[in-house]
Amino acid sequence: MAKPYAKPYSAAHSKPATVRPAAGADEAPREGERIAKLLARAGVASRREVERLIAEGRVRLDNELVTTPATVLKNLRGVSVDGRLIAAAAPTRVFRFHKPAGLITAERDPSGRPTIYNALRNALPPETPRVIPVGRLDLNTEGLLLLTNDGELKRALELPATGIPRTYRARTFGDITQSRLEELIEGIEIDGIHYGQIDANMERRTGRNQWIEMTLTEGKNREVRRVLEHLGLQVSRLLRTAYGPFELADLPRGGAEEVPQVLVERFRKTLKSEPAKGQAPSAAAPMPKTPSQES
Repeated sequence: MAKPYAKPYSAAHSKPATVRPAAGADEAPREGERIAKLLARAGVASRREVERLIAEGRVRLDNELVTTPATVLKNLRGVSVDGRLIAAAAPTRVFRFHKPAGLITAERDPSGRPTIYNALRNALPPETPRVIPVGRLDLNTEGLLLLTNDGELKRALELPATGIPRTYRARTFGDITQSRLEELIEGIEIDGIHYGQIDANMERRTGRNQWIEMTLTEGKNREVRRVLEHLGLQVSRLLRTAYGPFELADLPRGGAEEVPQVLVERFRKTLKSEPAKGQAPSAAAPMPKTPSQES
């Protein structure tokens, strides 16, 4: 008997399958949800990655090839990926993890460097389901990293269009003024790449050393470091302190703590459903902090 699938997927397998057209407008609506959404909720992969799995012919329903992510199902009974049955979706869980510097945000590293999962073996309770990181933190960046077993929630949190703020504190060296930092609220272009508005404030300064807090919503690759280096500053430490309503607070380095499920669901309700093609989703409304997140 096939075992329930619990491992994330990568993209390289068999030839793409022919995609069957979606049901016509004259057909009666069916109850349930699209298979891509169900698989994402089950933590198999993000919705976009699930669509790729289907196109590659790796998803079956009762041993029949699924050829379109628009297939509507009431549940995942009989659905398999790469020949392994998918277990029923578990309740959505979210963890706050204080990532130390020196860890790769990946399941494994070809060069053999330690990853977040090396630290998570001791940080998470033994019964914790397989979790995947929301976004990434660079090797030398530390601080708050969210983890979830819900691929759909992961994607919603990562999309720049949702406008979820990420806050960082950077220790820098060099000459800078508050007025120069305030210009970042209009965005900035560096080497042909446009970075959206950034709310930057100098926290404290000693000589030419200063701590700068920056809040942004795009989270492009190495965005904070590139912007600060463009301003002539050297970054010696970078720490993410918040992601949306979730804060690092006093979580110890290398430690993890689960966000109460009632707060996860409350926050999820502030996120609009994934929009139709060409439409951008709205930003999430503010959510009260958990007691452990109070400053």
